[in-house]
Amino acid sequence: MSWVHALAVCLMAAVLVGCASPRNKAPVEDRVGGARSGAALPSDADKPPPPGIENAGKPGYYTVKPGDTLIRIGLESGQNWRDIARWNNIDNPNLIEVGQVVRVVPPGVDPAAVASRGVPPAKVEARPLDAKPASAPASAVAPGASAAVASAPASAPVTAAASSNGSNGGGDEVGWAWPARGAVTSSFDESRNKGLSISGKAGDPVLAAADGRVVYAGSGLRGYGNLVIVKHNTTYLTAYAHNQTLLVKEDQAVRRGQKIAEMGSSDTDRVQLHFEIRKQGRPVDPAKLLPPR
Repeated sequence: MSWVHALAVCLMAAVLVGCASPRNKAPVEDRVGGARSGAALPSDADKPPPPGIENAGKPGYYTVKPGDTLIRIGLESGQNWRDIARWNNIDNPNLIEVGQVVRVVPPGVDPAAVASRGVPPAKVEARPLDAKPASAPASAVAPGASAAVASAPASAPVTAAASSNGSNGGGDEVGWAWPARGAVTSSFDESRNKGLSISGKAGDPVLAAADGRVVYAGSGLRGYGNLVIVKHNTTYLTAYAHNQTLLVKEDQAVRRGQKIAEMGSSDTDRVQLHFEIRKQGRPVDPAKLLPPR
């Protein structure tokens, strides 16, 4: 090896050693939080606990599970989802997190008393669905409702006991009527079918099963399609799923027998009405409350 070649090798080695020196190392930042490389990243233990966690397990409170929405929580607790949002100061109903604990009874109400309150048997009045309906009273239509809603028929006047127990009343008795004319194709099974499946043709009328107030009308609950939920009093609400058209709006008062939707197949594989009765949020067998046909 010539001396020129040896000198070149020495110079090359010196340059490499200089570049590897910690003195010349460029700063590297971890872009997560802007911390320098090697800094500890936030752990789950550093995250704040979900809102309301101190109320977990208490009567009158609900712990949010994966897939929950305020609409589903309202159905499961028998409450208006808007009321739940207001009771918990939730500004954006789409922003709830798993593990969050929300109040599902009104403030000032004893949750234990609500949970233990007995419910007397519902008073049932048999009435054929093809009876000639009376005109809907003006109070049954919410301001700003569409013409289709305003012209929807109401049933003939109901008994005093039934009509006095609307969504704003405290009574437990409800005068029930069938929500559709079709045959029952699937009966109640609390673990698999939380209501009745009633057959029909697309566009067949779906009727309110009792006086009440609409607490939800939309398609935001997976598995139910176009859904109407009616709250009848502090104990009962009903759900009408898979409709093709909804004819009512939230906060609208409805009368028993009033057409509230048209049967369809939204979020299901055939035309049908899925009908539920919920007692304090718990599904009960509608066949035990509806009048005999």
